[in-house]
Amino acid sequence: MSKQTFGSSHVPLSPAVRAGDFIFISGQTPVGPNGENVGGTIEVQTRQVLDNVKAALALAGAEMSDVVKTTVWLEDARDFAAFNKVYATYFPSNPPARTTAEGRLMVDIKIEIEAIAYKPMRTIP
Repeated sequence: MSKQTFGSSHVPLSPAVRAGDFIFISGQTPVGPNGENVGGTIEVQTRQVLDNVKAALALAGAEMSDVVKTTVWLEDARDFAAFNKVYATYFPSNPPARTTAEGRLMVDIKIEIEAIAYKPMRTIP
């Protein structure tokens, strides 16, 4: 099986990688359009992270409804309820499987999310 990479980053990773019918989205952080981390509440950062997941999926021709699994790291477990409210708006029905853990993140942010999507490749007749 071959792999196809999408997007670029200032660190050695691809934002999205397609391997067969699966698309793997690298851990997304609350980086805004200007390349800077957005500050603010867990709600603000969660929206930015999920918008970044959505954008990475689009690079590979997928969308949020194609996501089958996410892994979420929260800097503070006390943010879980507020995070969950925002997360639910991005997956209003048939949400993906999810693992959520508390952990110290690599930079001064509140959240990071990676995703796996399933989007069958179209066969060319």
